[in-house]
Amino acid sequence: MSVAARDALRAATLLILRTEVHPAAHELRSAGISFETFDHLYQSADSFDALYDEICDRVLQCAREGDVSYAVPGHPLVAEESVRRLLIRAREAGVAIRIAGSSSFIEPVLVALQLTLDDGLTLLDALSLDHIPPRTETGLLLYQVCDAQAAANVKLALLEYYPPEFEVQVVRSAGDAERQQVEIVPLHRLDRTHVDHLTSVYVPPLPAEMRQKSFSDLVTVMARLRGEGGCPWDREQDHMTLRRYMIEECYEAIEAIDAGDMDALEEELGDVLLQVVFHAQLEAETGAFTIDDVIQRIVEKLIRRHPHVFGDLNVEDSAEVLRNWEKIKKSEKGDDWRQSVLDGVPAQLPALMRALEISKRAVKFGFEWERMEDVLAKLEEEVCELKDALSRNDSNATADEIGDLLFTIVNVARWRKIDPEDALRNMLKRFTRRFHYIEEASRTKGHPLEEMSLAEMDALWDEAKAQPQE
Repeated sequence: MSVAARDALRAATLLILRTEVHPAAHELRSAGISFETFDHLYQSADSFDALYDEICDRVLQCAREGDVSYAVPGHPLVAEESVRRLLIRAREAGVAIRIAGSSSFIEPVLVALQLTLDDGLTLLDALSLDHIPPRTETGLLLYQVCDAQAAANVKLALLEYYPPEFEVQVVRSAGDAERQQVEIVPLHRLDRTHVDHLTSVYVPPLPAEMRQKSFSDLVTVMARLRGEGGCPWDREQDHMTLRRYMIEECYEAIEAIDAGDMDALEEELGDVLLQVVFHAQLEAETGAFTIDDVIQRIVEKLIRRHPHVFGDLNVEDSAEVLRNWEKIKKSEKGDDWRQSVLDGVPAQLPALMRALEISKRAVKFGFEWERMEDVLAKLEEEVCELKDALSRNDSNATADEIGDLLFTIVNVARWRKIDPEDALRNMLKRFTRRFHYIEEASRTKGHPLEEMSLAEMDALWDEAKAQPQE
């Protein structure tokens, strides 16, 4: 205890300790210093959040009535959630505060472990642990590992990044010459060892070869590939040469989704992410922007365009969400952003996807049939016009009518809330599966496919349709 802290405790008009369950409290009693505690709140509070708020309420109430001294273990500004909240609320209430600090728990823990801070150290409260930041290259010190439940929560969070056999150090009663202990245990047994309110857990840096790779590792690798002494192929690329790879990787990810293959999807999403990082690296080299700028921009956009989540706007359904999205988007871009409602539909989209998007945009402004029957009548009309063009052997007219017919079919799909691109893709999967059946059957029968009659192939086609996967 510092001289300033001891003097403040002795001079206190009203002294309240957060808890008496600490060796320093016994010293105060031995010195004849009287105090109250908040230990009774630990039994009645529903959660630590509620506990800290109740402590703040009571300390501030006492402060309104006169001077009050609130004492906590260690240094009040180090790993002390109740003080952090109290400082905020006291400033808001205009209550004056004077802080008298002593040694925190960190110093004796460092001494017990014979550690220095030269390599960095991350501090985390085990009682407010949402997740472990993936900075496994530095040491991690978890405090308030006060009971078996807290130890179990810490173990589960750490196991996301550290191997079960990785050894951690459990420090008990640091700074108390008679009670101090340092025990080395494998991570998976952390909740099997003794812990109490004076326990901290130190997790050493994870060796490089054992670390889980992170997004920053990907960015670093990409910069290395593009840098001096990197890969000749990567160094030759630009946005245009990479363009087709972006398209290919997106389609391969879609194929994995369609197949329900999550292992393949994991790999393909990595390939898509690589393309994003690659393009960002090209601009980082020119000074235009970095991948951090890309992330900053999309995070801000998501927050800005979801006022019903991050603000106080109320919405009834997803349709209203989309309408608000377009309004916000237009306000961001300005009135001159698009001259037509159809502007901005990427020309590079597959034709069916582009047709659906154009149709949806036109509908927003009332360009729509009134009934499904009208759509089907239009479909029949387009079929008749196609037949007429075919009968006249007019190639240009036939091409036009095929386009009209396809666009009308897209609208039929839209009315039924069916994605025409997905419908065609699924049909092609069925066709491919059935044709493979015909090929396999021809090989099994020793009857080459090219020698089969159409009737024979049709019979095998019907067999294929009757297979269970159909």
